[in-house]
Amino acid sequence: MDHLDRLEAKSIHIIREAYNSFKNLCMLWSIGKDSTVLLCLARKAFYGHVPFPLVHIDTHYKIPSMVEYRDRLALEWNLDMVYGENANALKEKRTFPDGNCTRIECCRNLKTEALKNTLSGEWPRYRLDHKLKKYAVDSNTEPYTGVIVGVRADEEGSRSKERYFSPRDTHNDWDISDQPPEFWGQYKTDFAPGTHLRIHPLLDWTELDIWEYIKREKVPVVPLYFDQGSNTRYRSLGCYPCTKPVESSAKDIDDIINELRTGKFANIAERSGRDQDKEDGGGLEELRKNGYM
Repeated sequence: MDHLDRLEAKSIHIIREAYNSFKNLCMLWSIGKDSTVLLCLARKAFYGHVPFPLVHIDTHYKIPSMVEYRDRLALEWNLDMVYGENANALKEKRTFPDGNCTRIECCRNLKTEALKNTLSGEWPRYRLDHKLKKYAVDSNTEPYTGVIVGVRADEEGSRSKERYFSPRDTHNDWDISDQPPEFWGQYKTDFAPGTHLRIHPLLDWTELDIWEYIKREKVPVVPLYFDQGSNTRYRSLGCYPCTKPVESSAKDIDDIINELRTGKFANIAERSGRDQDKEDGGGLEELRKNGYM
């Protein structure tokens, strides 16, 4: 068993443990490379079928090809696809692109609040109708009490403080100082009623691991990760007003793996193209304490 096999086996074990332990489970799918690898691991864990909904928070500022990719794959793989949004914030133009708030406030409006209220079922959810190939209001308003998320410890500072099974309170708020110990592959899965759980099967993976796994398993990813002739590509994907490409001539997966192995980005954060991370210092950690992905 090689390094990728061990990572895969552990992640699949965590996904199955979550499915066995928690009711009303869902998986967040941001459409990025990490959450798509996570999706492929879930398909492996359950022999091609994902037995819980895939939830996407639609800010309406995603690069259009990302949403096209989401819906195409959801139809091809017969996924139970659900999205949520902050319709009021969009209607009232409480967004950074409209010039009415900071980037951090925009993230809080379009991502954090949308996520919390989508998970709780308090705001409308929209489910993909596979026959009609379009979304309709979801009649299921039960809260999702467990959420599988594709965060990695090496990606960003606050994410390194997570656990595989990380509790939130009833408002989805995260108390970093009150996280359960996880020793010798033992996970705490019994929590008090009302506890909201975030489950992180990719916590031990690195950016290089992700790309090597994508190559090995032929995981389909958005072409935005590759240089299209401008000597730039996206290393991390988010909303287009706040996500910038990096300088890179990597045109395929092998090129990206070579960049990572040779240390081209050794001193450059993976999310360096995410402008909201640079605003307000530790802004991302504050967002995550309040329910952000």
